[in-house]
Amino acid sequence: MNAAAALLSCLMASLLAASATAATPAAVKPDAAKGEATSTKVCAACHTSDGSRGSPANPILQGQHPDYIVKQLDEFKSGKRASAVMKQFASELNEQDMKNVAAFYAGKTAKPGFAKSKTTVSLGEKIYRGGIADRGVPACSGCHSPSGAGMPSQFPRLSGQHADYTEAQLVAFRNGARKNSLPMTGVAAKMNDQEIKAVADYIAGLR
Repeated sequence: MNAAAALLSCLMASLLAASATAATPAAVKPDAAKGEATSTKVCAACHTSDGSRGSPANPILQGQHPDYIVKQLDEFKSGKRASAVMKQFASELNEQDMKNVAAFYAGKTAKPGFAKSKTTVSLGEKIYRGGIADRGVPACSGCHSPSGAGMPSQFPRLSGQHADYTEAQLVAFRNGARKNSLPMTGVAAKMNDQEIKAVADYIAGLR
């Protein structure tokens, strides 16, 4: 290949690359202000205006990882995570709406919770930090961190979460009603009611 041909080839490659870049729209950053407006219309009735400590049956959303919130909303919308109520609301949101709402809740500082039962807190701590060795139940802290902070997108923040909600989700994983996490289904399947209740209560008091 002579110099002129090589130069022409380089120019063509550059033009093609520029064309491809121009054809791909730039990602829109999440807008927490728009997320607040959307959450006021769609989410606040069940999750309060800022995702704080509302009904124990509903999760606290303050400080939750935004990627995790988006993942759950998307799975409610698709039906991968079953909830007739959440499917209805999630279906009203597009991908950008979900990201905006997630940014709004993630930007809030979660208020601390507390364990209610002094008699089970030691059992809950033992399971959370050490698992249940004889049944192959791993320590919760291995994925959700010792403080319950979790890991973005993969594992939710648990610290301070309503014990009733955490207990209900573990039971749902165990009985197959919630099917959007195979690891959690496997973990919950090996836990009895007392263990689930204890670890859920311990998590509520994590700081």
